[in-house]
Amino acid sequence: MELDNVDKTLLNIIQAEFPLSREPFSVLGFRLGLTSNEIIRRIDRLKAAGIIRLIGPVLNPKKLGYQTTLVAAKVPVEQLDKASQIIIRHPMVSHCYQRDHDFNLWFTLAIPVTKDVDDEVRKLGNRIKSETILNLPAIKTFKIGAYFDLGGGNSHPSLPVEGAAISGLSHGHAVRKDKKFSTTERTVINALQQDLPLSEKPFDLISGKLHMDTDKFLSHCQTLLQRGIMRRFSASVNHNKLGFTANAMACWKVPSDMVDTAGKKMATFPEVSHCYERQISPFWPYNLFAMTHAHNKENCRAVTDKICSETGLNRNEMLLLFSSKEVKKTRVRYTI
Repeated sequence: MELDNVDKTLLNIIQAEFPLSREPFSVLGFRLGLTSNEIIRRIDRLKAAGIIRLIGPVLNPKKLGYQTTLVAAKVPVEQLDKASQIIIRHPMVSHCYQRDHDFNLWFTLAIPVTKDVDDEVRKLGNRIKSETILNLPAIKTFKIGAYFDLGGGNSHPSLPVEGAAISGLSHGHAVRKDKKFSTTERTVINALQQDLPLSEKPFDLISGKLHMDTDKFLSHCQTLLQRGIMRRFSASVNHNKLGFTANAMACWKVPSDMVDTAGKKMATFPEVSHCYERQISPFWPYNLFAMTHAHNKENCRAVTDKICSETGLNRNEMLLLFSSKEVKKTRVRYTI
């Protein structure tokens, strides 16, 4: 699909923040000099083309009483398709990629804090018939926020960055929910987790089903943002459809005294969407991870080379794992 400059600017805006207002498409139209109907038409067309996956909230699982981890599985090649189907159907897996490595299936898993992560990972490993499965929880988060700059006259926005935030997963890290949610807050959070209707007043449709005043509903949404329960309300896009066809996970073995400096530096790269310090294992000695997206593999390699140059990290102590297939990419629905 051919994108004009208006499409590109619109995508840049709504990737970063979609207006939480009574008539959000009118707000976007005012910014772009278009009618709300034209904005709706363009978004509908972008969704039909598979460029926009959905428009909805990006929630902070820790605030909702969930823990998340990265899982790496070594799955026999003949079992890989069946394993991928199991992962696709798992409601608490958001992202899953096949990668060019012995550990060939990588996915993010969210589970309630009341459950044991290692036990859940082990059970899932048995279901997908993996030879080895690794639980690699985050210790520190340096950046969360995929954003694909399309030009079109809109500069790169400032996405939320959770610098050096403790992950609070297993192995002794405490995780607590945000202060107790009221019944109304729970209702709003559960109802908000859907693809936004393409209607002139979409939040009227959602709040109406709850028999709640729309302004009150939106006020609760703003409070969720202020409390960090919702990181942002935005569009999720298909980067492959936008020409960012290379996706690589760079993994470094970094001395502990260099992790903070290197991680913070990596977070400044626009090509890096996620950056974490992660727990190591006997099978995986790499502790600093950066997800990179670019138009081709050569550009991904150039980014990681530049990171090594600017951080002093050893290129020989890094693995660059390109995705060979996107198995799943969605936003988990957290029931509270």
